[in-house]
Parts: sequence; structure tokens; C-alpha cells
Amino acid sequence: MGTRRRPGDDAEVIVVGAGPAGSTAAAYLARAGVDVLLLEKSQFPRDKVCGDGLTPRGVKQLIDLGIDTSEQAGWVHNHALRIITGDLQLHLPWPELSSMPPYGMARTRQDLDELLAKVAERSGARLQQNTTVIGAVQNHVGRVTGVRAKIGPDRTEVTYSAPLVLACDGVSARLALSVGIDKHENRPMGVAVRQYYASPRSKDDFIEGHLELWDRSDPANPKLLPGYGWVFPLGDGTVNVGLGMLSTSAAFRGTDYRALLRQWLDGTPEEWGFREENAIGKVGGAGLPMGFNRTPHYRDGMLLLGDAGGMVSPFNGEGIQSAMESAKIAAECVVQALARTEGPSRERALEAYPTRMRELYGGYYRIANLFAKIIGKPRIMRAATKYGLRINALVPLVHKGMSGCFDPKDGDVVDRMISVASKLAPALR
Repeated sequence: MGTRRRPGDDAEVIVVGAGPAGSTAAAYLARAGVDVLLLEKSQFPRDKVCGDGLTPRGVKQLIDLGIDTSEQAGWVHNHALRIITGDLQLHLPWPELSSMPPYGMARTRQDLDELLAKVAERSGARLQQNTTVIGAVQNHVGRVTGVRAKIGPDRTEVTYSAPLVLACDGVSARLALSVGIDKHENRPMGVAVRQYYASPRSKDDFIEGHLELWDRSDPANPKLLPGYGWVFPLGDGTVNVGLGMLSTSAAFRGTDYRALLRQWLDGTPEEWGFREENAIGKVGGAGLPMGFNRTPHYRDGMLLLGDAGGMVSPFNGEGIQSAMESAKIAAECVVQALARTEGPSRERALEAYPTRMRELYGGYYRIANLFAKIIGKPRIMRAATKYGLRINALVPLVHKGMSGCFDPKDGDVVDRMISVASKLAPALR
């Protein structure tokens, strides 16, 4: 395909951030013949605070991208989710669906992000590392025409130009903020902290979620918090262990999350190995922008993908899957847009991106945001963990709904119920 680059442009599309959203979008665009410049602030391999877990819906995105996810290719599969409350354990196999595999996976973001960046490069994208983008460049009518960045050891400021910019710069959302797109304060945020441990649980065939997080810093007044702890085996002798909590709780800002993690882990069995002498590296923490807490997802030449658009699920804290899904949709819309001349016709193609994201997640996240608000109340959270999970008829609904592993076209009655509820709920904007 011949270049559509305008005189003075550095690319047809600039993608900022080489995480799962950015690298996936760059790969799809490059495969379609688009001249893509992918800017990454760090140097691979680099760490990223995350649970490192992929549900089957997330694994599907890797498969769609052409990545071999077999165990022979070095991936470690898990085939079930174990949910633990104070006195109850549920072992829930991943569902058998036509649209996604019946297994999840876990892989450190240090490995995963570098793998995806290499896929983007092999697809034809131009990856430029150690490039910190500090803001968008706008023309006289406010349209985004490129980005400002700092490069090199002396942090020289440079400008890169392109007719379209994809903001995949994560929770900082620096590009969105630079053009006045602020977050919605009435939508949830999360916080997560995690630590790696050498552990005999590294090869477990399931991932584990602990739904009762108690703050026992005041022994006379323990508090149940709205969040969960996780244990994600990595298959290499290590385990990613962490916890996440929602902003809908009154305790959100006053909690020492590192101390809470240590408190929880000290109560786990000694043989699991979750003790300081087995820790690898430092405890890491990060914010989780949830439930479309930053919109619009398209404005004047710039698209927001993944965490930059607040696409982490309020149900389970997963962001990799939604980042990659948004990337695929954004790439499809951009390819269609670039096939048209600049003006109203191209804008119609670009406006399809937020429309399709609303169709995919708008109603589902409306329900998820309501869920996050409700469980922010300790009494309701306690009732849900103590009684709700004992209602057998509710378990498949909770499992599929909260994990996002449902198929409205080829699933069972539970899948259809979740799909109908998501469509009936007013879509977030």
C-alpha cells in the first residue's frame, strides 16, 4: 500500500505506549499496511505492576493476534478459578465456549509486554523506546496533529506528527489530560499491590481469588474491605500474589495497602511460602482506572485505548483483555478512516470507535459500576460473601458475569441472561 503520509508527518498513525493496547493496535494497523510509529517511554524488558493473569477472554485476544498459546510454546495454562471466603471454597472450571478457549494463563508483564512489542515490530510497526510523550500537539482548531516527547539522556524535547494518535499511555492518561479529557469522579477506581514469591504453588492448575479482605490493624474493630486477594501461579517456581480494592469504600484512601497485603499473607499456610524470606523483588502498587472512567474515547484525531480510557473491569480488575479488545476495534476503525479523505467522511469512520466500545462494554460496565458501589458497603459485602455464594443457581451467573467469560451467540441460558442484562442497561458514555 502506498504511503498516505502528509508532507512533514512522521507516520500515518502514532501509537503512544507499548503495553497490551498499544502493541496490539500497532500490530493490527501495520498488518493492514498503515505506517505506524510506536512510542514507548521505557526500554524492554521492563516491569509493570499487574496481577499477570489472563482469563480465557484475554487468551482469546492473544490467539486472534496469531500468538501460539499452547503449553508447548512455553505458556502455563490454568483450567479453573478457585474462590475462597472465610468458610467456603468454590472450584469453578472455565466454561466451554465456542468463542474462547477453556483455559486461562498467567505470565509476567515483563515477558508479555515485550512479546507483544516484538509482534508489533515483526508486523511492520516502528518501535521507538526511551521516548517519554508529555502531551498532544493541537492545531489552531484544536485537532490533535501529533505529540511532544522527550528523548535521550538530556531529555531533548521533540515533536512527532501524524494525522491520528492512539493514546495507550495507561493510568497516567497524560495525552488525554493534555487536551482536557478528565476522568469521571463518580466512576470507580481501584488500587492493586502485588509481590512475587518463590512458592511450591507455582504449578497449581487454577488461579485463586480470596473474597474476604479484613483490615485487622485495629483488633477490636476488624473491617471487611471491598476487594479481593489473588494467587496466580506462574509455572516457573514463582507465584504472583496481590490484592485489589475499590474506591467505593470509605476506607479506600486511608488504607496502608502494603501493610494489608503483609497482614493477609501472614495468615496463609506456612507451606505456601508467602513469607518475606521467599519474596522476589519489591512490593509494587498501581492504580486501576475502571468502568469507562475517562471519556470520550475519541475526540479530534485522538483515540483512547485500554487503561487510558478507563477500561479495567470493576468486576474483577482485569485490564489486559479489554485493552487488547479496544486495540483491535480501534485499528479496524482507523484503517477504515484512513481509506477516506480527511473531513466528515473520515470522522464518521472514527466515531465508530466509541460507538463500538459502548456496544461492547457500555451496559456491562454500567452494571459493574453499580456492583462496585453496592459492595463498597461492608454489610452488603459481608452478606454477599457469606450467603450469596451458597445459592447454587447464582454461582454460574457470578462466575461467567464477573469474569466476562460468556458467549451471547453460542452459550447457555446464563450467557444469554448476562448478554440481555448488559444490553438492557443504559450504556455508559
